[in-house]
Amino acid sequence: MKAIAYYASLPISDEKSLQDIELPEPVAGPRDLLVEVKAISVNPVDTKVRQNVAPENGAAKVLGWDVAGVVKAVGSEVTLFKTGDKVFYAGSIARAGGNSELHVVDERIVGHMPKSLGFAEAAALPLTAITAWELLFERLQIREGKTDEGQSLLIVGAAGGVGSILTQLARQLTGLKVIGTASRAQTRDWVTELGADLVIDHSQPLSEELKRAGIDHVTHVASLTQTDLHLDQLVEALAPQGKLALIDDPKSLDVSKLKRKSLSLHWEFMYTRSLFETPDMIEQHNLLNRVAELIDAGTLKTTVGEHFGTINAANLRRAHELLESGKAKGKIVLESF
Repeated sequence: MKAIAYYASLPISDEKSLQDIELPEPVAGPRDLLVEVKAISVNPVDTKVRQNVAPENGAAKVLGWDVAGVVKAVGSEVTLFKTGDKVFYAGSIARAGGNSELHVVDERIVGHMPKSLGFAEAAALPLTAITAWELLFERLQIREGKTDEGQSLLIVGAAGGVGSILTQLARQLTGLKVIGTASRAQTRDWVTELGADLVIDHSQPLSEELKRAGIDHVTHVASLTQTDLHLDQLVEALAPQGKLALIDDPKSLDVSKLKRKSLSLHWEFMYTRSLFETPDMIEQHNLLNRVAELIDAGTLKTTVGEHFGTINAANLRRAHELLESGKAKGKIVLESF
C-alpha cells in the first residue's frame, strides 16, 4: 500500500523529511478496524514527532492522527462498527499513523462520520474535537448548558485547530463568556465568526488587553500555545480560585506562581486514554458520535482552513511547513491517494 513516512528527523525543507513509500497492508487485531483512508488532516503533533522522534531500527515511521475513511474489515471482537461504515478518528500515538492507504485503529476511539460532511471536512475534526471537548468538560469541568453562571473562558490561540472547535463548543453548549485571542485581522475575523464574544491580541499583554475591554478577570483559561511566554499574564488575568488548562509543551513552567490565587492547573493530552487503554477509553467513541450529531444538526461546523490536495509527500511537506510557521488558520486537509 502507499504511505508517507520518514527514516530520520530532518528539516521540512529536506525532500527526505517525508517520503512516498510502499508498505505491507496492516492486519486488524480483535478490537480493531481496518480502514480505507479517504482523507487526513495535519496537526502540530505531526511536526513535533517528525522533528523529535527518530524511527526505530531504521524502519519507516508513518505519521498522521486525523483520518476519515471507510471500514474495510473488522476484528473478531468488534461490536461498534461493520464493513462499509464511514468513520472518523484521531487514532493512537502509540501506533502507526494514518498517512497510508489502509490503517488499523481500535474501535473504542472511532466515531461514525457526520452524514452531512465529505471525507475532507470530516478529517479536520477528530483530534481537535476530542482535545477541545476533554479540555472544556473534563479538565476545566465546565457544565454543559446555557445557564449564565458568571463564568468566562479565555482561549489563547483561538484561531488554530483546537481553538477553532473549542470556541464553538464553548459558545454553543455552555453559558460561558468566550474571549479568544488572535493577532491578525484574518484570524480575528475567523474567531469572531466562530462565536467568540470578544477577540483580543495575544501579541500584547493579555491582562492589559482584557482590562482595556472592561474585563478585570476570567474564571477559566485554555492556553493552547506559548504557555510559558504568557504564564505571568495568565496568572494576572485569572480570578482567584480560577482554572488554567494547557495542551502545549512548555520547556519549563513555574507552577509556584499559581499558589497565591489558589489556581488549579490541568493538562489535556487526548492520547492518554488510548496510550494507557484506560477503562473509560470508549468515551472518545461516544464524544465523536456526539460531535457528529452536532455537526449534522448545524450546531457545530467543520474547521477546515486549507485543502492541500492529494495525500502525498510533497503536499504533506507543504502542510508541515505552514504549521511550523505558526500562521495556519483552522485545519489543513488532504484527500485521496
